Amino acid sequence: MVSLVVVAVFLLQGALFQPPQATAFKVLPADGSLTHQQITEAAFLRKMAEVCRDVAAARGREFTLPINNKLTTTDVQRACSNSFSSLLKISTFSLAISQTSISNAAVDRKQFSTAHHFDNEDFKDGRDLITQAIAAVKVSMKKGRYLSARSRLGAACHTLQDFYSHSNWVELGSTAPFSPLIRPELPLNNLADRNTKTCKSCVGKDCSDNILQEVLQQKILTSGYFSILLATKPAGKCSHGGVLDTTSYRDPTGGINKDDISSSHGFLHQRAADMAINATIELLEDIRVATDNVTFLRLMGLSQISVLAFVFDTTGSMSNYIAEAKTVTFRIIDSRRGTSEEPSEYILVPFNDQGFGPLVKTENADTFKERINSLSTSDGSNPGMCLSGLLLTLTQAPTSSDIFVFTDASVKDTELKSAVEAMIQTTKSTVNFLLTNSTSSRSQQNVSLSRLLSQSDIQLYRDLAHISGGQTIEVTNSTLSQATAVITDVIASGLVTVLYIERGPAISETFSFVLDPSLSNVTVYVTGDSPVFTLYSPTGVSQSGSVTDGPLGSILTIGNLKRLKIRSQAGEWKIGISSTSSYTLKVIGQSSVDVLVYFVEIIEGGHGDSWAQSVTRPFIGRNATLFVSVTGGDSFTVTDVLLVEASGSDVVNGTIKAVGATDFLVNVDRIPEGAFVVQLKGLVNDSLSTSRFQRQSPTQYKGSRTTITAQSQNIAQPGVPFSLNFTVTSNTTGGNYTIRARTDLGFDVSFPRYLILVAGGSAQGSVTLTAFSDTESGTDFTLTIEAEAPGSTDLNYAIVHLTVSTANAIFSGFHVSFLLLFFCFVSHFV
Repeated sequence: MVSLVVVAVFLLQGALFQPPQATAFKVLPADGSLTHQQITEAAFLRKMAEVCRDVAAARGREFTLPINNKLTTTDVQRACSNSFSSLLKISTFSLAISQTSISNAAVDRKQFSTAHHFDNEDFKDGRDLITQAIAAVKVSMKKGRYLSARSRLGAACHTLQDFYSHSNWVELGSTAPFSPLIRPELPLNNLADRNTKTCKSCVGKDCSDNILQEVLQQKILTSGYFSILLATKPAGKCSHGGVLDTTSYRDPTGGINKDDISSSHGFLHQRAADMAINATIELLEDIRVATDNVTFLRLMGLSQISVLAFVFDTTGSMSNYIAEAKTVTFRIIDSRRGTSEEPSEYILVPFNDQGFGPLVKTENADTFKERINSLSTSDGSNPGMCLSGLLLTLTQAPTSSDIFVFTDASVKDTELKSAVEAMIQTTKSTVNFLLTNSTSSRSQQNVSLSRLLSQSDIQLYRDLAHISGGQTIEVTNSTLSQATAVITDVIASGLVTVLYIERGPAISETFSFVLDPSLSNVTVYVTGDSPVFTLYSPTGVSQSGSVTDGPLGSILTIGNLKRLKIRSQAGEWKIGISSTSSYTLKVIGQSSVDVLVYFVEIIEGGHGDSWAQSVTRPFIGRNATLFVSVTGGDSFTVTDVLLVEASGSDVVNGTIKAVGATDFLVNVDRIPEGAFVVQLKGLVNDSLSTSRFQRQSPTQYKGSRTTITAQSQNIAQPGVPFSLNFTVTSNTTGGNYTIRARTDLGFDVSFPRYLILVAGGSAQGSVTLTAFSDTESGTDFTLTIEAEAPGSTDLNYAIVHLTVSTANAIFSGFHVSFLLLFFCFVSHFV
């Protein structure tokens, strides 16, 4: 079966003018040249193959895979699975490569930084950037923050790779990488000083002999100078080259970059790219040696961290219910022990009507069970601080976690709803609520929960579940044990969303969805008080939702949820639903297909378009571009990429353009007014047949008409107050905008509670944060700034990635820009 990974990246066009920067290895494929992504992927595949070869040898296993630059993710996944005697994950491996490549491309935002691109002979600062990033990667890995580690790794790889394109290391006849770039204890020898002449003018467009012979003979290291504004450089120095490099028009003319085959030294492009691959492998080996094979596998995505997270209400009204909840959680934990589905980490956060926390995080199942067993209820039956406990969990759990909330009460801290929404959309975690009322009598426990909680209470839980792609399940003590089946479904590995729909009352519709041959364990959920449905198979066989065990599958009813485990067959399925109240429809399964989706801003540079990831909401009504990359399959076609209104009929069609063998640009002319999901359809071809596939982002997304711009340097020092200025702009609504700010590591943060804006105007504010004095140097963290319009009519947020460091920082000015807001979201097609 073809294993397929789909990676989608939203690119937001026109966010702000980005001046061209020095060229680098290309980001988008062009004219047969190797890109940063291809260089990074080749290095990742070779390094993983080498690690798995060594593991196989140590365990006496056979390893026959040839290691070269033509490896595929499927090749490496199969060979490594044999080495480790377990099926390693190709989908998360591809996602790890994509996440690293996206942060690699984002370095081109540092457009005037000579250090980030090794321009202007800035070797010391460039080396410092790389070694500081490597240190941060190792710290993040030690703390289990693998997404942060990949982000820093990608940035380090970009700068390292640019060295071989922008310097004369290749021209000097070097056959191995320049190891001092990743080892700060080694000296940077034989560097050209400012007065050393290094180049002569090219002969017309022929720059094949423009480096001075004495420089080559004496093995003097230099790099090209670059500027788009001032045509100045020290006398006799090499230029970078290219039409936008004004220094290349000044004697000595021409350049020495090897970014692509059409560059000044394009005849050496392949050698430079090969050297960059080898250097990236050397960097990866340095990281592996500093950690261990298992931790390195997690960084590479071949061994994904799976998290089981519970948020428990411990108010007095839960006294009877919590005992059964403990039994359910213990059953789930024990059923996973010793299997490939066993979580690698457990998280527990209690809350009641007086407070929340502390958060417990452990890798030991027995320790986790002990902490759950120690939970006891407090006096009182008032609304609980559910959202505070959930927000704490979201900030501390890895991205794409599955979180289960057990409660029987309304929410005390409703003011945090928008903050929780933003964090769900940022982390791409799925939140499931199990709601009950254990103080009711046995006769009342069979009554719909809507008669025990207010409709607004239930709707708040439903809203948050819908945004995350989760469920709100109404249970009693007697039916809670049945919810084990749903929890087991959700935490299964390789889970993908095929379809997720929510609808209001009095609407009868028929929905279709496509199941491809790679899908297994397909489950259909219909959640609501009164939905009536009929499922139709591709061959026309039907089964009513009232039939417990029929020709298409078995149905389990748990409170307001019906769970149908279907006997899947490839093809187009249909389900007709009618209801007198609101309902949701969700279709999930296990598959090798995976999707990663980001909004990023376009950077127009001298080397062509690049992009930088950021995390905020996109601008309603304006156009955007999706970058869709499909990996892991030899033959496929992407036929449709759609923005689909989550609870309505509005659909925005994308225009697809191929930009490489596995890459596509998809233009959409507007962002929808309401919440939306991304739906992708296509064809998978194998040696025997062609089949259709369909995937959908589980997380819902919203646009905004508020923009946030934040500008800062990106290094904070332990114990030292650090200030960051930001601007909020409103295009429609004036008044008092509520401001909130927080870090994911709980650092002290101060900020203005409100900013006053006029419609179409802006206001400035400042956030001051202080990292704990004992924070380890190299620790990455995020600062989230939210701006909410009066009456909660609009909300947007900006997330700034920062690093705590005791080393001297390398700054070229770090500009976090969110004009024409982009939006980042990961949806598992795994």
